[in-house]
Amino acid sequence: MSGPQPGPAAEEPRPEPAPGPGTRPRPGTAALLTFAAVCAALFAATALTVSLRNGTPLAAEQAAVRWSAAHQGEPLRSMAGALTATGSGPVPYLMAVLAGLLAGERARGRLRAVCCAVVVLAAGQAIRYGLMELLARPRPPAADWAGPASGYAFPSGHATTSALAAGILAWGIARRARPTVARTWCAVLAVWAAGVGLTRIYLGVHWPGDVLGGWFLAAGLLALALLLEPFALRRPDSP
Repeated sequence: MSGPQPGPAAEEPRPEPAPGPGTRPRPGTAALLTFAAVCAALFAATALTVSLRNGTPLAAEQAAVRWSAAHQGEPLRSMAGALTATGSGPVPYLMAVLAGLLAGERARGRLRAVCCAVVVLAAGQAIRYGLMELLARPRPPAADWAGPASGYAFPSGHATTSALAAGILAWGIARRARPTVARTWCAVLAVWAAGVGLTRIYLGVHWPGDVLGGWFLAAGLLALALLLEPFALRRPDSP
């Protein structure tokens, strides 16, 4: 007589897959649309104020530029100049490329993510430039400038570009890193973008409203870009 047959072995629980690119929680469509609408309304209100006043600064803006002109000593002036230089030129595009490399999976996915990140940054700059030419707000008096500047004032190109680049890189980090690490880097990038915008006021080349307008514009564009993320980064084999 054969011995008792062993019962079926209990199945061991399968380990849950480690979080990877594309597994982070994403804001819902309604939340993104609401945020984009709020940013658009704030930008429109700022632009309308500038337009109705024919570019004439508010009293608070004039006071801010006068204060900056009176406090442009060293080493703050050189530090502000170094920080403001990172808000334009190749640095924002390098940040966009890095964001794409972090966000994508495998070679093809990374290439697609890099292209999407660069397109968002370039499109934001083009929109900002068009609005700047349309509104044609004069800059503060050149006698108060402590750095180079060109073109019209509203919205600030450095403020818009640095905020876009910071948001794009934060997106790439959030898709790759653990939540605690991602939050830390998001805070660092937000401080950097805010610092770049504030240097434009400190150096006397922008009114505060120009910087605010740039931040509102960038935030709204980033929200719209997140809405398009599932379509832009969809895998070829996805339904």
